[in-house]
Amino acid sequence: MGERSGRAVNAAVRIGSLELSAPVMTASGTAGHGAELAPYFDLSALGAFVVKSLAAFEWGGNPSPRVHPAGVGMLNAVGLQGPGVQHWLTHELPALTATGARVVASIWGRSIDDYRAAADMLAAAPAEVIAVEVNLSCPNLEGRRGIFAHDAALSAEVIAATAGCGRPRWAKLSPNTDRVVEVAAAVHEAGADAVTLVNTLLGMVLDPTSGQPVLGAGGGGYSGRPVHPVAVRTVYDVHAALPELPIVGAGGVAGGWDAAELMLAGASAVQVGTATFADPTAPLRVQRELLAWCAGRGLAPAELTGLAHRGGLHT
Repeated sequence: MGERSGRAVNAAVRIGSLELSAPVMTASGTAGHGAELAPYFDLSALGAFVVKSLAAFEWGGNPSPRVHPAGVGMLNAVGLQGPGVQHWLTHELPALTATGARVVASIWGRSIDDYRAAADMLAAAPAEVIAVEVNLSCPNLEGRRGIFAHDAALSAEVIAATAGCGRPRWAKLSPNTDRVVEVAAAVHEAGADAVTLVNTLLGMVLDPTSGQPVLGAGGGGYSGRPVHPVAVRTVYDVHAALPELPIVGAGGVAGGWDAAELMLAGASAVQVGTATFADPTAPLRVQRELLAWCAGRGLAPAELTGLAHRGGLHT
């Protein structure tokens, strides 16, 4: 709950079939696989803790260097390094659930069967794992048909294949396509409870001495403050076209207004990612700022969703 002048703000929000006690989460890929951020703040105070994407198998990721500053943003090509779902369930999840956090598992794959296998493994997860975010911004290595999230039919196939997790699924989509609305509609029809908008933008930085890419993998994903207007526009467009589809907003959230802006555009909740690298307490700080902003206007966070489409804050 947030407070202003002695009045409490109801912080609860709903994402499809799930109700969260608070509107802010971590963003996948920025907060580790376990309780790495627990020394910095109470993880149970957030709406949920979204872990770094996991495959059905251990994966070593990309060659170094893997991260590089790019203006006020960040470029990364970590390459989805992870220990695999089974190792995570046994060795890392217990420490995370011990903090009282509500957990959202994130999964990825190189093929539809990879996604299916990862989801099926999560069927045995404890009740603290409340949802599964399906990271569709991965190349389809098996069919060589490009990134899953750029293809509505492929994305829908993945969502249908991941039903075995037995939990609500959120499809995390890419902003690097003009087909986002089409893909969002397809995954929702295929069984996704919600979509997470957006993942990183494709980017590259060259070294001024060698003239070669600075990252070991060449290009990477661009994130941070500069991508925020892209996220706002994407959330706005998807909500306008599909108002019944719940949206989790992500991209460049570093303060309370950033979070409010995504919710006004149509998001039901938000995630904080890159800001955490500079300030490990950023997710909780953003949540406090958002609740204070809401309290000052006599609104609950859940009341913000889509107001930009209905006359804004003065209606």
